Amino acid sequence: MSHTTLTVFTLKPGHRRWALAQMGTAPGQLKRVPGLRFFKLMGSGAANGFGFWPNLDRYGFMAVWEDVAAADTYFHRHALWASYQQRSAETWTVQLAPIKAQGLWDGQNPFSKTGASAAPAENVPMAVLTRASIRWRKAPRFWQFVEPTSAALAQAVGVRAAIGLGELPLVRQATFSVWESARAMQEYAYRDVRHREVIQLTRRENWYAEELFARFRVLGSLGSLDGRDPLAGLLPPG
Repeated sequence: MSHTTLTVFTLKPGHRRWALAQMGTAPGQLKRVPGLRFFKLMGSGAANGFGFWPNLDRYGFMAVWEDVAAADTYFHRHALWASYQQRSAETWTVQLAPIKAQGLWDGQNPFSKTGASAAPAENVPMAVLTRASIRWRKAPRFWQFVEPTSAALAQAVGVRAAIGLGELPLVRQATFSVWESARAMQEYAYRDVRHREVIQLTRRENWYAEELFARFRVLGSLGSLDGRDPLAGLLPPG
């Protein structure tokens, strides 16, 4: 069965130029990694990724692998990832099993053929990914409403981590959040007024040229984000 990971890495001082260059050169190497079915190397914004201006010290790497062994081989042996580790002050990798995925990412649904797992119990940690290609003429409206709403997401009850990532500044954006439980995630989705308002606006005003929404069961967490493991105490050791 295939395996999904998301890694967030924060650079050590002095490596911004190198990391920016990798956004252009690393994809060529990643395309040749054995067992890597789908990947996205993404930048981040200020204010934990949700700000308008870029954060040149933080990046994300989303990947779908043929199996756990392929992922382990890359993270432990590949020279490209070793280079990222050497230049990073911290990295955090979360291992995921898709439960449900709707929509497209660059014309495909990378999680639709990964062997979706059954919905977990309400008290099991969950992750949510929302990703969209924003129409250029709709970008001002998007940022007017989504920036403050997304920033507030990080303060929602039950959120262990929330970060904004993007393939292109302003118009290709993703939000990744990890929740203590399915119940906490559902309560936010259905009860938060600002969240519901933005969803209605996206439909009514046709903001997106392409979008994808996916839910995952969290299988594992390794490393730290802002000095801590966001899922500490929620997952069994190992």
